Amino acid sequence: MSLLRGTTLSLAFDDQPILEAVDIELDKGEMLGLIGPNGAGKSSLLRCLAGSARTDSGVLQLGEQRFENIPRNERARRIAYLPQQTEVHWPLSVERIIELGRIPHLEPWGKLSERDQQVIESVIADADLLPFRHRPFNTLSGGERARVLLARALAAEPEILLADEPVAALDPAHQLDVMAMLAEHCSQGNAVIVVLHDLRLAAHFCQRLQLLHQGRTLAVGKPGEVLTPDNLENAYQIHLSDRQDAIDTLLNITWKRIPR
Repeated sequence: MSLLRGTTLSLAFDDQPILEAVDIELDKGEMLGLIGPNGAGKSSLLRCLAGSARTDSGVLQLGEQRFENIPRNERARRIAYLPQQTEVHWPLSVERIIELGRIPHLEPWGKLSERDQQVIESVIADADLLPFRHRPFNTLSGGERARVLLARALAAEPEILLADEPVAALDPAHQLDVMAMLAEHCSQGNAVIVVLHDLRLAAHFCQRLQLLHQGRTLAVGKPGEVLTPDNLENAYQIHLSDRQDAIDTLLNITWKRIPR
């Protein structure tokens, strides 16, 4: 049984189709990469899976249950959604922002337990945020903010993490750190759907890729099955001068993180 399954999901805005009969499936322990050009429907699909947007048609299931039959507080414990942009309008510290990730696990007006504190300490360290933990969030750079928001999402210990371009504002070293954090989350029996534009990272870290184009699924499967010259040319409207050499380059990252 899949952790998450969407069947023939469709969405339109002002009579303009955004998603058309998209099927998606996520298994335990899997990282699924959503790839495709701008406007392909990746972020819209992620919002539908998170429950922040409602499809016009189709069926969405979490395990054996239909999405609409699951209480909102249970969904909040099981699914964490990291959008492209999140506004924080209060001068909260980094640590306080991350603590908010534990809210789905607290009783109303409850306090953080020792277990909650352990989780928070762990994600702060994993996200390389120890030097910033007491800094106001709004004083951080874009890349630092992105890592804080990912740490907040992981602090919820979600069964499913939906991450929309989590490495977009990061330098190469921290891109690898973030992808390693997502992979570690999957290794613990959880699952991740991540929107990526860097196809090398997608090929290296994701077990499967789903290529969207004009609101439809153009291809889905293992990276080597999806990242073909024909698929890339059709989706991205680019010409690969040396087709096979270009694909081989995409499938192999030639740099790695120097241990801290």
